[in-house]
Amino acid sequence: MIPEVVAAGPVRLRPFRPADADDLAAGCGDPENLRFNPGMPRPYTVADARWWITEGAPAARTAGGVAYAVADAGTDRLVGGAGLSHVVPGRDQAEVGYWVAPWARRRGIATAVTRALAETAFRAGLVRLELLTDAENPASQRVALAAGFRHEGVRRAAGRSRDGGRHDLLAWVRLGDDPDGPTPRVLPDLPRGRLTDGVVTLRRLAPDDVDPLHRLHTLPEVVANRVPPVAPTRAAIERRCRVAESHWLVGASADFAVLDAATGTVAGGCALVYDEPATGQAMVGFSLLPEWRGRGFAGGLLRLLAGWAFDDVGLARLWAGTRPDNVGAQRSLERAGFHREGLMRGRLPGPDGSRVDSVLYALPAPARR
Repeated sequence: MIPEVVAAGPVRLRPFRPADADDLAAGCGDPENLRFNPGMPRPYTVADARWWITEGAPAARTAGGVAYAVADAGTDRLVGGAGLSHVVPGRDQAEVGYWVAPWARRRGIATAVTRALAETAFRAGLVRLELLTDAENPASQRVALAAGFRHEGVRRAAGRSRDGGRHDLLAWVRLGDDPDGPTPRVLPDLPRGRLTDGVVTLRRLAPDDVDPLHRLHTLPEVVANRVPPVAPTRAAIERRCRVAESHWLVGASADFAVLDAATGTVAGGCALVYDEPATGQAMVGFSLLPEWRGRGFAGGLLRLLAGWAFDDVGLARLWAGTRPDNVGAQRSLERAGFHREGLMRGRLPGPDGSRVDSVLYALPAPARR
């Protein structure tokens, strides 16, 4: 039996009340909540709030789930909503959902609510909980990790957009016998948000990096080294920048903007792709805009990246591949301590259906003392 009231640290979960209507309309009408909850009416009016309080929320419990108001533990003011839906009795499974009002964010409420809701669900007999997030919503992905959920995969076309289209959702799952506490991260955040040697700075790729990244990846010499060697569209670069944090959080890749430390200007990009977790190996790639080439930036970014990969991530080995004619990249790798290990014949797709060789470079982690 799911209780009507649940304590959750700074807040409590309780039934909705008529007095919540104004705050409910204001919270659900927030653009961020509307963006990631396309099932909410837009605009979200007080009339919509009253319907939810009197009909929508009670119906959730009738269907086997629950819809809670999230209220401040001290003032009882509404600060969000949370619940369990899509209950599958035969699988003892349900989906967790929540939203937080803009006036209550950055207080740890979402994490506290998700943890309390999960514990309540498990005590009620459920054994598997899912939390589905948009790839462009890293805040919710961080909540999932903090609440002990693990990334399980992608639900293809599981999300419905307001325009009637479909989009993928990331599935985060917690089981009743999973350990308490946050889920360990494969790729940790950067210390203080960046790496720098005073000349080169690396930070996570961000949505505002579209213009320099698009310029970089449409340069002919950079396109020639892409896989496949085709220039990306601006829409593809925009998407890459918007989901970079998500890829980092799920542990797939760390996508960096390379900055001139003196000016903060984007000078290029680099990435670490965690391609072999079982062996502790990851691939690195990098490219610079023309005005920053030949100034030692490539060697600097590689040394910064390798230091973080070995010391913070705990990797055992980094590797990189270059086209045989990309002498500049090979020299940069060698200056950063990488050694040539061989030639992989026909490894890469080339133009017009051809295949291109790849020169393999590698850097093992330094010996631990």
